Amino acid sequence: MGGSATIMMVAMMVLLAVSGLNASRAGPSVAQCHQEKQLAVSACGSVLQGGRPSVECCHRVRVTHAKCICPDVTPELINIVGGVNRAIRLVKSCGRKVPHHFKCGSVTTP
Repeated sequence: MGGSATIMMVAMMVLLAVSGLNASRAGPSVAQCHQEKQLAVSACGSVLQGGRPSVECCHRVRVTHAKCICPDVTPELINIVGGVNRAIRLVKSCGRKVPHHFKCGSVTTP
């Protein structure tokens, strides 16, 4: 995977993670997590270019499991998206609520 694709993947992981998506009890498989990450990267590229999430990106935001994303989240990765507040705004624009004080990786939402 090239450098820009890796950055896109990381940024989308952060965006999805801060929303606390799909934190179900029965966790997804490793293969399912891998597939969810790939689909999110494919659907949400415009976000990294400063754009708004597409309809498909918002769908991915709603269905991707936080358990797949959170293990990779660091403060440095949040900065790639433009900070926690921007990530939260983007998730909310997709119709998702963002829980207060949600811990994902080493980042906690306000």
